[in-house]
Amino acid sequence: MNQGQSRRPQPDQASDELAIKYGDVFDVAGGLASKPIAPRDADTMLAAETQVLGKPLDTGAAALMYSAAAANVTTGVVGPDEGNEMVEREGVSVSRSRDARGKLFVNEAIADHTLCECRYNPYDVRGITLSPAPAPNIRDEQWKAPSSNPTPTPHMCAVDRSGGGITIGEALEATTLSIGDKPVDQGDAAAIRVAESRAASSWLSQQSGLGTRAQAAATFNERQVCDHNMITVSDVLSDSREKLPLDKAVTAEDAAGVRGVEQREKADMVATPGGVADTLETAARVNRDHMR
Repeated sequence: MNQGQSRRPQPDQASDELAIKYGDVFDVAGGLASKPIAPRDADTMLAAETQVLGKPLDTGAAALMYSAAAANVTTGVVGPDEGNEMVEREGVSVSRSRDARGKLFVNEAIADHTLCECRYNPYDVRGITLSPAPAPNIRDEQWKAPSSNPTPTPHMCAVDRSGGGITIGEALEATTLSIGDKPVDQGDAAAIRVAESRAASSWLSQQSGLGTRAQAAATFNERQVCDHNMITVSDVLSDSREKLPLDKAVTAEDAAGVRGVEQREKADMVATPGGVADTLETAARVNRDHMR
């Protein structure tokens, strides 16, 4: 391990029980299953995804790892700059391949432990849909991450206030006041993803952005039995203004787009009261009245 890198301290029994481990999130066994997911592990997987695919996957291994690592940092199980020695020693790999019909499959692994097998659907705005992948027969590219750590991308935030009023980032942050303790579900994740995209005036995913984290949180929560283990809206949306690389004032079109997506992801087709769609709609109304 390079000098200056943080090693994970030996946890006590209580903190170890709070830890989200690889075996809790992925179908893995052996030594890796008992390791808590750490932030630097997620950084390494993110670098591999970006190198092979050109962008991070919204529901790939890195997104799940980022969300779990954030929860582990919050509970004090790992530090914000820590990584697992096993991951750094064995490395991660991301490979993509196509079958005879041209469908793209992505495989992500740590050493010989497969974390995710994904099927690429170009008509899905999320880009990647988790599913069991059949064995591909045409290999396109494979990349193994080096043990050195990727350099974090500097955070830059630009806010377009040409129209004045409440921004999307401010509205998302305000959502934590109304439903902050609510576990993130697929409807919340979809609404956050679209809100972030509208803030950036683009459908492009942001590296380890709010949409990616929200989708990872929703996927993680679906696998949990107890609510106290779940990742909440506050965990994802706290300090939204700082996390959004681009921001803009909320418009009625933004609010309507977010509401439509959130409703489609809900079984009852009803947006969460006080949730992302409601908050953006209120912000849009305030902005409209302010302009008048």
